[in-house]
Order: sequence, then C-alpha cells, then structure tokens
Amino acid sequence: MNDLTFIDIYLDYYKKNLFAADAKENIIEMRDMITRMEQEQGKMIFAGNGASAAIASHCALDFTKQAGVRAVSFNDPSLITAFANDYGYEYWVAKAIGFYAEPQDIAVLVSSSGQSPNMINAAKYAQEKEMKIITFTGFSADNPLKQLGDLNFWVNSSAYNIIECTHLIWLTTAIDLIIGKAEYPVKLAS
Repeated sequence: MNDLTFIDIYLDYYKKNLFAADAKENIIEMRDMITRMEQEQGKMIFAGNGASAAIASHCALDFTKQAGVRAVSFNDPSLITAFANDYGYEYWVAKAIGFYAEPQDIAVLVSSSGQSPNMINAAKYAQEKEMKIITFTGFSADNPLKQLGDLNFWVNSSAYNIIECTHLIWLTTAIDLIIGKAEYPVKLAS
C-alpha cells in the first residue's frame, strides 16, 4: 500500500466516527446536561489515564476558560500518587470524587478501552452519589465504562490515536456549541 492510500484509509476512519449521527445528538445532549448542571451550581469533573488524562485536562481548562463552565481535572501528580498510595490505583479516582464532588456535578470519564478499573470504580461511585456521568470510550461497544454512563460517546475503533483524537474533537465541539461559534479569540480576564 502506498503512503497516500494509507493516509486516505486512516482519515476515512476519522470521518466515519466524527460524523456519526449519534455523536451529533450526544454533543447537543451534553450541552443540555451542562446547562442543567450550571443551573444547579454544579461543576464538571474530568478524569482519564495517559493520553485520556491529557485530553481531560485540556478540556477541563477550555470548558472553564473559553465556555465559562466550571470544570476541574484530576490530573495533579500529588493527588494521583497520594490517593493511589492510600486507596489503591483502582480506587483513586473514586476517592477523589468522594472528596471533591457534589451530587449536582457531572463526572466526565475518558477511557479509550472503557476497561480501566479506576474509571469504572469512579463511575460506580458517582452513581452512588447520584451524579450524572458522561463517558468517552472506544474498542468494544459493550465496554464496562460505557454501561455505567448517563451519556456515552463511543468511537467504533480499536486504534488509540483515532479514539483519543475523536474524543478531543467531540469535547471541543461541545465547548464551541456552548460558545455558539467555532472561531473566537482567547477570553481575557476582565
């Protein structure tokens, strides 16, 4: 296969996932969930592992700075290592939610595989707190994390790059939907 054919096939995977009809409806529903959350004075709490943690941090910042939506990300090394050391890696996110979340908050859990035990335990804990849960996953359509969400974004792929980049685009599309436009300057402090 030549390079151009490879790139065409690769980009077609993105097109197929990015323009899925349910993703568009889910993005609108996410915006509506966030609007309800803000009326209840809640915040978004993001968590992920590896590249998903980077996506969670990036989007928490942009929801706050660009869209004016309160959002935090559990991606501080001290928080992760202290909670993982004290409660176990599989439970550190659930414990962080326990310390930092309120029932009106939304947990946004990002896991390419949907199999990460710490994200699954976080979703179970968030359910117990009666929080809304938004998941971003890929791989198997019936992955365990997706089964626990109130709103689920799923990428029909097993390629990490495609899953992670699609998650980022869907999240930033929700930010832009809240703002009402796709191109805008950085908001400056008043």
